[in-house]
Amino acid sequence: MTYYEVNFDGLVGPTHNFAGLSYGNIASDKSAKGTSSPKGAALQGLEKMKALSDMGMKQGVLPPQERPHMPTLRGLGYSGSDKDILAKAAKADPALFAGACSASCMWVANAATVSPRLDTHDGRTHFTPANLISMFHRSIEHPITGRTLQTIFADEKRFAHHPALHSSPHFGDEGAANHTRFCTNYGEPGVEFFVYGVEALRKGAPGPQKFPARQTLEACQAVARRHGLSEDRTVYAQQNPDVIDQGVFHNDVISVGNGRALFHHEKAFLNTEALKEELNSKLPDGDMIFVEVPDNKVSVEDAVQSYLFNSQLIAPAGSGSNAMTLIAPIECQENTRVKNYLDDLVAQNSAINDVKYFNLRQSMKNGGGPACLRLRVVLNETDLNHLGARVILDDSLYTDLRDWVSRHYRDELSPDDINDPALLYEVRAALDELTTILKLGNLYEFQRA
Repeated sequence: MTYYEVNFDGLVGPTHNFAGLSYGNIASDKSAKGTSSPKGAALQGLEKMKALSDMGMKQGVLPPQERPHMPTLRGLGYSGSDKDILAKAAKADPALFAGACSASCMWVANAATVSPRLDTHDGRTHFTPANLISMFHRSIEHPITGRTLQTIFADEKRFAHHPALHSSPHFGDEGAANHTRFCTNYGEPGVEFFVYGVEALRKGAPGPQKFPARQTLEACQAVARRHGLSEDRTVYAQQNPDVIDQGVFHNDVISVGNGRALFHHEKAFLNTEALKEELNSKLPDGDMIFVEVPDNKVSVEDAVQSYLFNSQLIAPAGSGSNAMTLIAPIECQENTRVKNYLDDLVAQNSAINDVKYFNLRQSMKNGGGPACLRLRVVLNETDLNHLGARVILDDSLYTDLRDWVSRHYRDELSPDDINDPALLYEVRAALDELTTILKLGNLYEFQRA
């Protein structure tokens, strides 16, 4: 049976704004308090989805969450009508209010960690939503993330769902942004690769000094145990603390993998040579392909500025693991050193033999590139036929979603617009219609109130 690595992209939400909430994310900090374009952001994301679908990739869609999130504000002590709560919270605590309005769930690389049935103890595909405890605005996402995944991947015989890990800094979990699966073929067992920033329970363990390490070794190990992964096909690697302090807040800002290939910066990891040896020893029936980018060609600063490694590495339909395409943000084309490196890489006829650039500036300004916008799920044809929603992109769904965005989203959103009560009702109307388009049922809390 044929298996596919399906990219499920997050639809950008109607409250997409630049609040600068993500400490350690340099792009987010630089764009803080600017005027955003929710409509532009959503359409840019849809264009990327459609392009990958047209390339022969299986492309899915994940819905945005309800924002402003009134249950969070009520749970933190604000009371009265929706209008009263918006006014009180915006005035009394602007930072908390901004967190309750964030559209950060668009970056579904942080939504969950997914282990396909080929790797797990019970032959089911396992999902663990990320607790995202390092940032308040993201920590409120996992309950609806779990509900969304359970709605879409509803067949209990095929899919297993776990709650988010314990909400403690010792188990900080940022999802698939720190997880990659390597394999010789999507339909064969693979190696699951977890990257962490710090070993939280070991006193004196190395870690960053300036910015937080958002993923812990303890979280990685807990997810692997839950999913029933074999120790001889699981690898843990520590991210280089120095690059975290330079703005590499997730591993997917400094490396990306697919098939047998790992595309990474030479400073991405601690103990790189030992890591390569372990990956090679654990990958069944094949050798890893390491495409290591030298610091003298592309610096960490260039990588963070361009989001080179937050590109998607894909194998288009009909191509093998030695013929991959890099889906890169247009910022890579505009950075001379990065562009020259990629031109040379393609000319060498390496494992990466094509680069396609995409305009995702609205997402990039908030610190999320192509890879941030997608969650990878390995599925076979039968799995695809047992999904509980209309979420696999085709021409009809693409047209419906473009029309939906065009009718419901604002062209511009300034910081002062976020507490507009009209925006709340616009969002609810949009999401209510979206659940019909995607056949998600009463997914949102306001629908169930």
